Formats: sequence, structure tokens, C-alpha cells
Amino acid sequence: MTLVECIPNFSEGRRRSVIDALVGAVTAVPGVSLLDAHSDPDHNRSVLTLAGEPQPVLEAVYAAIARAAELIDLDGQRGQHPRIGAADVVPFVPLEGLMLQDCVGFANQLGERVGRELGIPVYLYEAAATRPARVNLAEVRRGEYEGLKTAIETDPERAPDYGPSHLGKAGAVAIGARLPLIAYNVYLNTDDVEIARKIAESIRFSGGGLAHVKALGLLVGGRAQVSMNLTDYTRTSLPRVMEMIRSEAARYGVAVQSAELVGLIPQAALIEAARWYLQLDGFEPNQILEDRLRSRLNSPPQV
Repeated sequence: MTLVECIPNFSEGRRRSVIDALVGAVTAVPGVSLLDAHSDPDHNRSVLTLAGEPQPVLEAVYAAIARAAELIDLDGQRGQHPRIGAADVVPFVPLEGLMLQDCVGFANQLGERVGRELGIPVYLYEAAATRPARVNLAEVRRGEYEGLKTAIETDPERAPDYGPSHLGKAGAVAIGARLPLIAYNVYLNTDDVEIARKIAESIRFSGGGLAHVKALGLLVGGRAQVSMNLTDYTRTSLPRVMEMIRSEAARYGVAVQSAELVGLIPQAALIEAARWYLQLDGFEPNQILEDRLRSRLNSPPQV
């Protein structure tokens, strides 16, 4: 069996009817499992997590992109999160029986179809990027939808990989391939978004902070939020990120109030957080009761 994960991000987090239509487009395809659906009205964004065999997943994601193009008009869409399209970001992640390069192939397959059949410009990013500048998603989204409207028609460096060099109301879509990441948001006990922005700048790699961390400072639900993607949790762990945010927040006289995950998280990341915070020297994953039970119950009987 081969399994691929796809986590399409859509620029709609407020209208329940539209969100339901996007979910319906995915779940209507046999063989696809919707693992999670997360919507945020302040970000005005919804993130779906689906998995299955590659071809059903490709079909489901295409159907959702097509539905988003029908229902989301970027000319009237506003939210805290940067975006270039109705279907904004579509990453493929290898799960079982697949390599990252296989997901690069899926990104190209979907991108070509979206550009040809839907007339939506497609930018390939991360491992699927066709030029070095597009490895970084932030560079692909530079100027957002409003800035890309002009740039896509006038700047050869902003020409899409697939589809027309023109934006309609659905904008463009970034399609890529990557390893698992953690979408992690930390709320501060203040509404001063400038503090969140300063903390985000200090912790993100592009600002001289932690490797494998991307961060923005936003105002969400009346609270300052440090919104992050951890692109390699095995090298920069959740505890390390949290402790740096706590330290930076203290410099401004504020504190961490709460945190949230967007979508799913690898179990190994939580185990590492427990090991770090509880100072569990010599801890092994097989000490987790449920894991030990699962391994014993699934083992063949001893004779």
C-alpha cells in the first residue's frame, strides 16, 4: 500500500456553507480519508488534512480547488493570513511506501491539470520548486494576491509554472511537496500585535532566529498571536521554540497565555516535548502504555 497526505489551505474561514462545500468535495471521492478540518475566522482560512492512495487524493484535491475557485472571490476576501489564492497552498507529504520525489511528481501532475483545466496559475514550491527562489513559500506569496495581480503579467520572475500569466478572482495556487511540518500558534496575554511581530521576527530563521522556523505576528481574536510553521521538528523542537517565545515575551513584559495546533502533529514531536519538559532521561517510546499494548496485541502468538 502507498499512502500520501495532502493539506490544502483555503482562503475561507468564516462562511460555513463554503467550508462545508470544500469538505464535501473531498469526502465525495471514494478512498480518501478526511483526517482533520480546521477553520479560523480571524485568519479567514481553512486547512483540510486528507490521506489515501495517491490517485484518489489527487482527484479529491482537484475537486476542492475547483470548488474553491467557484465560491471564493479574492477581490473581496480579507483575513490576517497572507494568501495568493482561493485554494492558496497545497502540499503533498509522503506517508507510506512513498518518497519525497514521488510527491514532487504528484505536485506536477495536479499543477498541470489545474492550470490547463481551471485556468488558474500554479506555482511549484518547496521540494517541487523549479527555481531556487520558490523553495520558500513566503517568496511565492510575496505581495499577496493584490501584488501578484500586476507582477504576474509584468515580471518574468513571477511567471507561473503552469496556467496563464493572469489572475482571475480565484487568484493563484502554490502546490508543493514537503516532509511533515507542525503548524503551531502561540497566544500572548496582550492585544499589542507589534510585540507579536517583534517576537516572530526574532525567532524565525530568516530573521536570524531558529532554524526550520517560519513565524508571523498577527492579531487574532483580540489577542497577539505568534503564528508559526516548524518545518523540521527533529532539528528544532516544540520546547525549544516555546522557551524562546517565553524569553522574548518577558522582555516586553508579557507572557504566553495559550497555544494551539492547526491540523495534525507527529506523535514523535509530542514525545520529545514530554521528554524535555519532564526531564525524562532514558525515556523510550515503548514505555507508552498504549504503544506497548498495540505492539503486543498485534504481535503473532508465541508458540
